[in-house]
Amino acid sequence: MRLWSLHPALLDRQGLIACWRESLLAQAVLLGRTRGYTRHPQLERFREHSEPGPAIGAYLAQLHAEAQRRGYRFDAARIAHPPAPSELMRDDPSAALSAMPQMSVTSGQLAFERDHLHTKLAQRSPHLLDGFPQDAVPAAHPLFRVVEGDVEPWERA
Repeated sequence: MRLWSLHPALLDRQGLIACWRESLLAQAVLLGRTRGYTRHPQLERFREHSEPGPAIGAYLAQLHAEAQRRGYRFDAARIAHPPAPSELMRDDPSAALSAMPQMSVTSGQLAFERDHLHTKLAQRSPHLLDGFPQDAVPAAHPLFRVVEGDVEPWERA
């Protein structure tokens, strides 16, 4: 399971689809709808959030918005706690997160994920490497605010 801290726009087609599926699984785990993956380290940060269900819903909403931007058909009805329609704005889907307390992610974690994604893109989508952030801390998923630090302790890769 990989719940990317990176902005969904950085993911290739395979990465975005896999993240959507894995985030739906994470949602099922957080809501107690499955017995598998309950101790997966990627879920620690969502469990620590004051509202884990709405937090994973906001995470999924951003993936859905990126999928729509690309013309994909992800089923938004699968999001158990979607942001309220009044919070969604067509031109700025991150506005839906304004009422949601952000979670922190370290700059070291983002750099780790950038390098991990770079390796994956080199294998399956090398055409996307032009313009891919190499040295700078890449953009984070809008649910996260970036803080200085090393790779997160829950990272197991």
